[in-house]
Amino acid sequence: MLLKIIESLYAEDAKKNMQDLLAQMWFWQRRSRALSWGKVAIAAMMFLMCSSSVVLAADEQPKPNPLEMTTPDPLLPQSPLKQPLSPQERLQLKADLDELNAQAGAQFKAGNALAAYEIWHRELRLRRVLGPLEEIEALGRVGGIAWQDNQKAEVQLITKRLQAIQQEVQAKPPIDLELLRALGQAYLQVRFPGPALSAFQEILADARQRQDTAAQETTLKTIAELQMAWFDYPKAAAAYEELLTMAQAQGDSVNQVFYMQQLAYIYDHAAQPENSLKAKQQLAESYLNQKALDKLPALKIAIASDYEALNQPNEAKENYQQAYDQAMSLQQFAYASEALEKLGDLYRSYGQPDTALQVYQALIEVDRQSYNLYGLMNAYDRVAQIYLEQKNYPQALAAFQQGLEVAKSLQYQETYFATQIEQVTQQKSP
Repeated sequence: MLLKIIESLYAEDAKKNMQDLLAQMWFWQRRSRALSWGKVAIAAMMFLMCSSSVVLAADEQPKPNPLEMTTPDPLLPQSPLKQPLSPQERLQLKADLDELNAQAGAQFKAGNALAAYEIWHRELRLRRVLGPLEEIEALGRVGGIAWQDNQKAEVQLITKRLQAIQQEVQAKPPIDLELLRALGQAYLQVRFPGPALSAFQEILADARQRQDTAAQETTLKTIAELQMAWFDYPKAAAAYEELLTMAQAQGDSVNQVFYMQQLAYIYDHAAQPENSLKAKQQLAESYLNQKALDKLPALKIAIASDYEALNQPNEAKENYQQAYDQAMSLQQFAYASEALEKLGDLYRSYGQPDTALQVYQALIEVDRQSYNLYGLMNAYDRVAQIYLEQKNYPQALAAFQQGLEVAKSLQYQETYFATQIEQVTQQKSP
């Protein structure tokens, strides 16, 4: 009889408190005098052990997936899985789900994230009834919100569901390109580049097989942008090189310029000056053809920098000079100043201080003309440093003093120039 009581207690509530248990045992002792207190205690211990096991087992059970439908939903017509929804039922369900999304969005904006995601979970469960495309688009939308909200568990949940859909899509040839595009976009929204690239690569392979140039271009752009976003510069460059070839074959000058700009940027960041130089030279030619002369000074400076990186100083000097000339003709004083500064530094680095001085003197005039006081101050410092190297202390002192006057007007680097003047004065003294 005691075991029956314990089993009854266990079945009703494994977590009943000890006071209830002792009351039951006391009642049973009064009914059965033959049972000793020792047996009662043993039974109580067994009960507690069983209760603890039940609690632990309950804690270890996996939580149900909130994206899986386990109970009927009142928004669904009866037996929706046994027969397709009618057009009217689909329209009504879509309207109801849009309303759920609006409710979730309102909760989210109000700071009730937990309530918002619960509503979105319900929406996503029901979207599945409308077909994979509806579900994928909704998963991407909610997943993007979760990613921006730093809800890692939500993002993982949605990503896992997207992967399951992708497996289903790929298991049913021929591949549904519309679903693949939606999957790729959804993966982008949850910042999951690997599967996104996989989806777009399949779309690209199909477009190539069908010789669909427009689809190839669109998909290649998406792939290139995705690889750029994840700093995979070699693959991004390959995509843009192919896009450039396509644009050149089509005579598409606008896209040619854009692809060249992207390639120049990629090769710069990939530290490939030779490839960067090639892209920039093509870009310069396009600017000339389009009469976009205002873009040339900055580009010529970048070309000269590539020549420097390739240890071709003569070509670098030529392009810095061209950048300066073009910038002055367009009154782009900032670029003119930059070109002269880099040109003077180049002459100085190759042991031509007198030529560097001439360039720096021209730089001083440009900075004066454009009221570039910071540039003017630094130009005086450059001139003074060359005179110091030549032990021409009077000229160095004069340059530092001019630099100090500019520094005072800026209230910047005054201590530096004052210290330099003091040191030069001491060196100048016999």
